[in-house]
Amino acid sequence: MITRKRPVAGVCVLLAALTAGLVAFPAGAAADEPTGRDAPKVNLLLDVSGSMRARDIDGQSRMAAAKQAFNEVLDATPKEVELGIRTLGANYAGDDRKEGCKDTAQLYPVGPLDRTEAKAAVATLTPTGWTPIGPSLLKAADDLEGGNGSKRIVLISDGEDTCAPLDPCEVAREIAAKGIGLTIDTLGLVPNAKLSRQLSCIAEATGGTYASVEHQDELTDRVNELVDRAAEPVVTPVATEGADSCAKAPTLKSGLYTDREEFGQQRWYRVDVLPGQELRASVSVGADRAMNPNHGVLLRAVTVHGREIVRGEAAGNGRTDVLSTGLRYPKPEREDDDGKPAAETVCLAVTHSFSAGAGVKTTPGLPLELTVDVVDGPDGASDVASFGLGRGWWLLGTLVLAGFLAGLLWGWLSRWRFAVWRTN
Repeated sequence: MITRKRPVAGVCVLLAALTAGLVAFPAGAAADEPTGRDAPKVNLLLDVSGSMRARDIDGQSRMAAAKQAFNEVLDATPKEVELGIRTLGANYAGDDRKEGCKDTAQLYPVGPLDRTEAKAAVATLTPTGWTPIGPSLLKAADDLEGGNGSKRIVLISDGEDTCAPLDPCEVAREIAAKGIGLTIDTLGLVPNAKLSRQLSCIAEATGGTYASVEHQDELTDRVNELVDRAAEPVVTPVATEGADSCAKAPTLKSGLYTDREEFGQQRWYRVDVLPGQELRASVSVGADRAMNPNHGVLLRAVTVHGREIVRGEAAGNGRTDVLSTGLRYPKPEREDDDGKPAAETVCLAVTHSFSAGAGVKTTPGLPLELTVDVVDGPDGASDVASFGLGRGWWLLGTLVLAGFLAGLLWGWLSRWRFAVWRTN
């Protein structure tokens, strides 16, 4: 049994990681050679509200710093990345809150990048109105529909949302719950505690990252890094839906899967394992909202008849918001009555004991990431499973015996050399 904890990344890491696509060119492929994979998509979501007029970034306005950063990012965007730009608060300057909270527009559509056209669009921006982050995130997610490549929203804002009760954190959780593999990264342009909490919450809900930047070059570097990250070759998690019993559970092959698990719920999955193979499975559950301390995650491998084979478990005290555990099951070499290798269906059950804090919504469920790997087992897999640490004790005994014999030999040689020395 393997039990481990890992810190927050993104997606979750890990769990985030959180959640990006396979986008690298295979070895030997030319830059313009088609690879058969969908292009990664990035949507830059820029706050153009009235507060962006403030002149506190390297002696220039926040808007001017953002424009300069965008121009440099557009020049450096990899050719394989489809990029778009959406604004919030760019068009309505009035006092009607209802109208202000609708103020989001697609400045440049997500697709193959025309750098000149995109820069011309950015040049037209003027700080104007409200800060409708929640509604804008919903629209930005719609901009990225289609394809199986990685999808990323990079939100840049200098103030918290002004359109409650549509909570941007809840919006981010709803987007994550769709299982479309979309990551939201956030950048704050001012060191504000309230803004930091909101942007961090948005990012964590999707396995993304949050950073506060106070200089134009920092903004450029960070956005460039996030755009480049969309093109990195990483495994795309496959959205699945576990069942409430093994009999109804989906059958999974080796791969990375994402799901959502409600509080007090148990999720079941099935994996077929052949004789001589080893099942390796791990699960991570992320707390994407305020949770009570003292919680745990349990992963069990069970036969279809309900007998537990092995389990992995981990406990946490609230210091990290991702909890992980894993297990291994080497299937013994056996045959059925006809002399053929007998496959076995192993049921994986995931349970967590997270509990929501007062006033915290319990839906959607917490994000779950499940890794399944069925590989050829080591020689004598059945011996390893049944003998446990036996091989370790044999090795220890061999080393002790070898050390004892080496000591005797060294002592004999030392006495012989001393005797020869006295004789001479």
